[in-house]
Amino acid sequence: MTQQNIRNFAIIAHVDHGKSTLADRLLEITNTVPKEKMAEQFLDQNPISRRRGITIKLAPVRMRYSSNVILNTFDKLSAGSVKDLEILRVAQNDKAQNEEFILNLIDTPGHVDFSYEVSRTLAACEGAILLVDATQGIQAQTVAHHKEAVKENLTLIPVINKIDLPNAEKEVVTKELVNVFGFKKEEILYISAKTGENVQSLIEEIIKRIPAPIGQKEKPLRCLIFDAVYDEFKGVIAYIKVVDGQLKKHDNIRFFQNNITSEVTDIGYFSPFLVPSDILTTGEIGYVITGIKDIRQCRVGDTITISQKSKVKSQKYEEVEALPGYKLPKPMVFFGVYPKESRDFVLLRESLSKLTLNDTALTYTEEYSSYLGSGFRIGFLGLLHAEIVKERLKQEFGLDILLAMPQVLYKKSFDGVYPELSRGDQDKSAMLEPYMRLSVYTPKNYVGTLMTVCQARKGLLFDLSYRDNYVVLSYDMPYSMFIRGLSSELKAASNGFASIDYKLTEYREADLASLEVRVNDNPIDVLSEIIYKDEAIHVAREKALQLKNSLSRQQFRQIIQVVVDGNIQAREEIPPFRKDVLQKMSGGDRTRKDKLLEAQKKGKSRLISHAKISIPQEALLSMIEGG
Repeated sequence: MTQQNIRNFAIIAHVDHGKSTLADRLLEITNTVPKEKMAEQFLDQNPISRRRGITIKLAPVRMRYSSNVILNTFDKLSAGSVKDLEILRVAQNDKAQNEEFILNLIDTPGHVDFSYEVSRTLAACEGAILLVDATQGIQAQTVAHHKEAVKENLTLIPVINKIDLPNAEKEVVTKELVNVFGFKKEEILYISAKTGENVQSLIEEIIKRIPAPIGQKEKPLRCLIFDAVYDEFKGVIAYIKVVDGQLKKHDNIRFFQNNITSEVTDIGYFSPFLVPSDILTTGEIGYVITGIKDIRQCRVGDTITISQKSKVKSQKYEEVEALPGYKLPKPMVFFGVYPKESRDFVLLRESLSKLTLNDTALTYTEEYSSYLGSGFRIGFLGLLHAEIVKERLKQEFGLDILLAMPQVLYKKSFDGVYPELSRGDQDKSAMLEPYMRLSVYTPKNYVGTLMTVCQARKGLLFDLSYRDNYVVLSYDMPYSMFIRGLSSELKAASNGFASIDYKLTEYREADLASLEVRVNDNPIDVLSEIIYKDEAIHVAREKALQLKNSLSRQQFRQIIQVVVDGNIQAREEIPPFRKDVLQKMSGGDRTRKDKLLEAQKKGKSRLISHAKISIPQEALLSMIEGG
């Protein structure tokens, strides 16, 4: 197979626009997967992906397709005359008859939590299908993915899906694609991924429009790692694109960023499962196994080169430059995670250790709560990442866990990153918080309502643009607002029509304060958090009242205090049960009654100072979920 007959592409789309369904049809038409073995969302092998209907783990697949399309390769050559051009076209047409092509599709995640993985996937492609739902039109992630694809200089094929639905608005969506992205009307394809209508024509257009890889086989080896997984028996499996050179079994290779060398024990490609091969050449997408056991030594975005050990003595070792775009994914949301049953702590630790074998972005450290016992402080890429890990812990390991208050990653202006500042740090005179650029896509009649929501969430309007039948609101906003329920609030305010996307931008100074909840002067550590000073009184009163409604009465008085930066901002009290000690008295003077009542009062006072404060997990759970 020649390099000119390789096409590497991805499908980019907003959630629920039919990306996985289109991938299914491509697998069927190319006979990569027999029809009797096909299942919906075939490339989404993860059960969470199937249930949620979203892609959370990318999946590459090699498809073979015989085509007789007229290629545009020769059109790029200069022709001296019209006659010469016709000769080239005839030669081109003869060359294309029944020619076989390799189509490498990478099915990518669509959610912003996995934006770095998506960017490295697009860097491994030369083109992409921009898929838009004919009933919904352009939405938030459509624009976000388009920007990323343009940044990677990909050739885009605009495709409108679900044209078989009765409420499809082909003309309206076509106009959007032309006006928003600048596509020409004749470039746009119309398909139904569900029925397969025009999908074969789309394959032909992929071969015609998307260019072949441009790497050079004669150059030293450079491979881009766009994903990696851990296999219990094989070790780390790196998903790669060979950008330059070629890779063979038993080559000694070097991982550029970690400067680790290893021998290639197995290579191959995805069809869609692992198929061994003897060699991967320039432009091909496949996998490489080296026996490495730690996935952190094989990071997404890293460059694989030939180690100096592989060079023969007569051949000069040539240093190569790393491929651009590498960075370490940084957790941005931190949760306290505790097993609901204390005996499951060891299992939770083992489970997290196994999850990190396949998830380099997941970080955790042990912590202890006086009310929830031993647990972990875990860093996630975002809220969806946290939800997925929670579901995996329950489904794969049978663990029922409690996630404490989420906190974003704060910094100090004079120092490095302090994820532990999410609790109890009193020195916040120069605290910095992460900001995001929030984009809200909404029908015109919800603009006012959504602006009210964003302004109440400390949003600063950056841009407001009207399109054909919708509006785009752009806000600079603290990222902490996103983890405090902004998304659901915007959905509710727009009756579900608004879609959002965000991108982390920078750190800015914020006026923050530490909040602590106490019961009878005992701090409830899992309810501590960092808040804005201008919200302190409101949040304190709300938490005090909420905890009062969650706790049951005891034999002693319970005094709830919410302290902000050392000052009590709210107070509630739960009165004790009171036994009628005078019930058995049939007579006597007043002094006897006062004596009994005084004895009871002293007993209650001793209980307040000596009794152990016990807060039921249900009460803590209601506080955490309510917060």
